[in-house]
Amino acid sequence: MPKINAATVAEHRAQQRAALIQAAVDVLVEQGAAAVTPAAVGARAGLARSSFYQYFPSAAALLAAIVEEAFTAADTATTQALDGLDDPRARLDAFVRTELHLAAQGAHRPAKALLQADLPPECLARVHELHHRHYTPLQAAITALTGEADASELTARLVGGTVQAAMTAVEHGADPDRVADRALALLHHGLTPTA
Repeated sequence: MPKINAATVAEHRAQQRAALIQAAVDVLVEQGAAAVTPAAVGARAGLARSSFYQYFPSAAALLAAIVEEAFTAADTATTQALDGLDDPRARLDAFVRTELHLAAQGAHRPAKALLQADLPPECLARVHELHHRHYTPLQAAITALTGEADASELTARLVGGTVQAAMTAVEHGADPDRVADRALALLHHGLTPTA
């Protein structure tokens, strides 16, 4: 029996599962989705290959778990940042700043790798669904600021492109607050009522 370094078996299992997910994220980001195999992930986590199957029935199930976890932390962070903010400009600012701080922490790496991966159709559909849901508060702020009845697809894409470019700059070492100041100055200027 392996030594259990936790107060309960449930805690031990949670730790092992988290270790496998983190190992899988590292493999995913470094080598791509095809490299996320039970053997590779088990070795990366320091566990026997057989241990993998105590937590996930397949590599596809592990990728599905990564999909869910990749967005949970970001959703939680943005929800907390937007809590109590009614002004759409303040919500836009909070959303962008939170995204850039998450980017500085490397929190977006799994989602980015998943969006570029050759995933099973149902898994890829779930990634797109979660990605769309995550950006819903930003879409609502854009709609309120422009006066458009549902922010147009073009406007949303232009704003999304600005946020993505800002996140890339931060991921390459730029200061998140400085990048946020510049990105938000551009967005504030551009998001004016169309009427």
